[in-house]
Amino acid sequence: MLNTAIIMGRLTASPELKYTTSSIAVCSFTVAVNRNYSKGREQETDFINVVTWRKTAEFISKYFSKGSMIIVEGRIQTRDYEDKHGNKRKAAEIVANNVQFGESKKDAQANEAPPQTAQPTGTADLAEMSGDSDDLPF
Repeated sequence: MLNTAIIMGRLTASPELKYTTSSIAVCSFTVAVNRNYSKGREQETDFINVVTWRKTAEFISKYFSKGSMIIVEGRIQTRDYEDKHGNKRKAAEIVANNVQFGESKKDAQANEAPPQTAQPTGTADLAEMSGDSDDLPF
């Protein structure tokens, strides 16, 4: 049997990292994926829930944020749950086992909001601006 899903899209919000009671990292996020459409129709978007575990969860929460382009490979999982009103619900999500950056660092920076026009007033501001970019894996 085969259960594989590969999607590419943008995070709708910053990833949410939590830890289980046994200190296992789990990260959940939603990816907006544009769907192909026929001529004359507006483009449609699917919002797909994704969950990652352990090192992958920590990696996602460290390097991705709202609007980041991401490629997710994993399996589709469904689960039943009960909402706060006692209604039975079913959820579908991708359990990711591999994630990749969907764009280069340069492209990601080009998609961000334009920088403020104010100039830094001291050296502390300059140090803050050049901070964590050396930690990125690309």
